[in-house]
Amino acid sequence: MADKIDQTDKRILRELQTDATLSQRELADRVGLSQNACWRRLKALNENGVITGSTARIAREKLGLSLVVFVMLRTRHHSTDWLQAFRSHVLTIPEVVDFHRIGGDYDYQLKVVTEDMASYDKVYQRLIEKVELDSVTSYFAMEAIAEGRPLPI
Repeated sequence: MADKIDQTDKRILRELQTDATLSQRELADRVGLSQNACWRRLKALNENGVITGSTARIAREKLGLSLVVFVMLRTRHHSTDWLQAFRSHVLTIPEVVDFHRIGGDYDYQLKVVTEDMASYDKVYQRLIEKVELDSVTSYFAMEAIAEGRPLPI
């Protein structure tokens, strides 16, 4: 699909990343298309899985979610069964907002968003209760300089 994305599609995607609440008319005006042409392109982008949904950005601090922790995990287990159990377990923890398998010194990186240190400790306890991990290293964010930036398209 990447080879079928042209500059007009990219303009549409950039606008939607900035403001997904735009009406179809506003979006069409911003990218220089008729409403029908814009609708056809949006439909194709959705059908081809380029657009996978629409969400709202929420100011986490306004909800008391002021602690962001990057958790680096190392394991000695790499079997399919362990991996499936681990993934399933981590995905039950709602405070884990990002979850990546990575290369390098660690095997996984999690981004945890929670209220405070006591709340993070509960997440930590829950994280280690069901699966064996070799090491868990936590890095506490002091300031979010750039968060949730649009994709560079």
